Amino acid sequence: MGGWKQTRKPIPGWVGLIAAVGLAAASVGSSLAWAQAQAHVEDEPPGKLVYEQFCAACHDNVPAGDRAAPVAALRKMSAQTLTTVLTTGVMKPIGDSLDPRQLRDVVAYLAAPEDAAGTAWIDDARCAPDRREVDLRPTPAQIGFGVDHENSRRMSAAQAGLKTADMAKLEVAWSFALPRTSGLRGSGVVVGSTLFYPAGQAGYVLALDTRTGCVKWATPTPSQVRNSLAYGRLGQDGPLGLVAADGQGRLIAFDAKTGDILWRVDPRHDRTAPLSGSALIHDGKVIVPISGSDVGAAIRPSYECCKGHGAVAAVDAKDGRVLWTWHTMPDARPLGVKNSQGVEMYGPSGAPVWSSPAIDVRKGLVFASTGENTSPPATKTSDAIAAMDLATGRETWVFQALENDVWNLSCPVGSPTGDRGPGPNCFFAGEGSVLLDHDFGAGPVIFRRPRGKDVILGGQKSGDVWALDAETGRVLWRQRFGEGTPLGGIHWGIAHDGKRVFAPISDPNVPRERSAAGMHAVDIATGKVAWQWFAAPDCEGPRAKVVTCKTRHGLSAAPLVIDGALLAGSLDGRLWVFDAATGKVLNMVDTATADYRPVNGLPGAGGSIDAAGLFAGDGMVFVNSGYASFDQAAGNVLVALRPKSGR
Repeated sequence: MGGWKQTRKPIPGWVGLIAAVGLAAASVGSSLAWAQAQAHVEDEPPGKLVYEQFCAACHDNVPAGDRAAPVAALRKMSAQTLTTVLTTGVMKPIGDSLDPRQLRDVVAYLAAPEDAAGTAWIDDARCAPDRREVDLRPTPAQIGFGVDHENSRRMSAAQAGLKTADMAKLEVAWSFALPRTSGLRGSGVVVGSTLFYPAGQAGYVLALDTRTGCVKWATPTPSQVRNSLAYGRLGQDGPLGLVAADGQGRLIAFDAKTGDILWRVDPRHDRTAPLSGSALIHDGKVIVPISGSDVGAAIRPSYECCKGHGAVAAVDAKDGRVLWTWHTMPDARPLGVKNSQGVEMYGPSGAPVWSSPAIDVRKGLVFASTGENTSPPATKTSDAIAAMDLATGRETWVFQALENDVWNLSCPVGSPTGDRGPGPNCFFAGEGSVLLDHDFGAGPVIFRRPRGKDVILGGQKSGDVWALDAETGRVLWRQRFGEGTPLGGIHWGIAHDGKRVFAPISDPNVPRERSAAGMHAVDIATGKVAWQWFAAPDCEGPRAKVVTCKTRHGLSAAPLVIDGALLAGSLDGRLWVFDAATGKVLNMVDTATADYRPVNGLPGAGGSIDAAGLFAGDGMVFVNSGYASFDQAAGNVLVALRPKSGR
């Protein structure tokens, strides 16, 4: 198989150097060893020893640039969240190495205390009876993460209830704090005076009053919701509903009027794959992106790397029944190769679909973007954008932006020696892979030309912006900003205003002289740069408390266009407002250091703006402030902004 050796020598010092997404373990010991050690520690919480043996090497004193969550962030998570991550989530391989008692003990040791008042954070903020009605007659301000089926992340003044001039005078109208929360990753949907919101780590989906933040209804979820809400009719004669995915890989449909759960199904072909990207509802179908967990699980030397692959599934909006599935590759098979620990290796794998697809409702096509391969052989569907038939899932075309990007968390970045030596499950290092992890974290965008063929716009973690012929996938132009990193480059999304496409660049920990962190506008017709704005750190005064503000101040969250303004959130918690045509800064709101008095009575603090950080409707701009992953600033507040003059 391409010259791979049957075994490889262990890499001294490798264990403990690699950090995984969310939860990680630097070493795996036996239950017997743990029990023997526990006998000598009578007064310590039993979970402390489990944590120190299995987790501390990665989660204590997290180095800059590591992907592990610091222990302080873990301690803000609920027991439900931690249990889900370790038993059915991306760190299931780590949880599988613990016996039931160890798992129970470490969760109890780490989990945030349960709110003594139970649901007081909801009950104390209930709307008055005459304000609890959920009116679904108005046109929704957005139908999901991408605003529309095209993933444009563009709102007219009428949709948002806001004009460009309003953006220069935004102020905090109210805030809502979430318990047991260190980060907010899902955006809501606004219909009339109701904001439907996924309170992920808190374990609820909420319907809030847009003007006051009071609670109209609150539905607990079996597992935390991990992504943004999608809105639409659930079947031809069904109710208007919401769809989201939870941490157990289930797709949940809610009645938008009442909050009742209508169905909960597992649409995955691979029971270890998370549902990271947001779904999209159209014409009786829910289109679901399916990602993967191998990229993090491969940190374990004993892990059979790697078997999972990405997919897009269509389910019946009425009952969740799977109608079709498009696979990024065939199922993995044994490669006839063992890693240095004697563990069988598998492939091909990877090409997860991390982000929300786009739907061309006129032509009946779905467009999805993919990530890197996690084990060889490399496939043509990794780091790619694919088109498929909406009715059948049949593949129409695939464009691959980067070949041979085979990578997982046991690998160095950029070369076989990179920032460290390869681990056991990076057995392919030095044999063709570019080892970059330059996938498409952002979903594809459909741009409709006034004249001529439609264009597919894509944003890649390499810093590349791509324009493709929507009918064939042929490259029309390419523009690159910076060198890219595994966290962007372009991370969560792009937007357009009808003339320009906007590329937020994150570039965390990249030296200033090489960094492209900031916002870059490209003329869609020509592919030429229209304007650029470069982010600079601000760690003075109260901003000194924003963790890693010197190295993480770029733009990672998906931007949002409102009328003639462009909104973008930074990793250091600042909301930037630009003139979309010129790049002139119209406003800046610091959400990380503001003094919040949440309407529901809980303590609230802001932090990084990342992922699906921005959305709007009914004359309000909503900001998710707080995102503790990737060594960023934790926070737990949904911030509602409105123009100072009011309405």
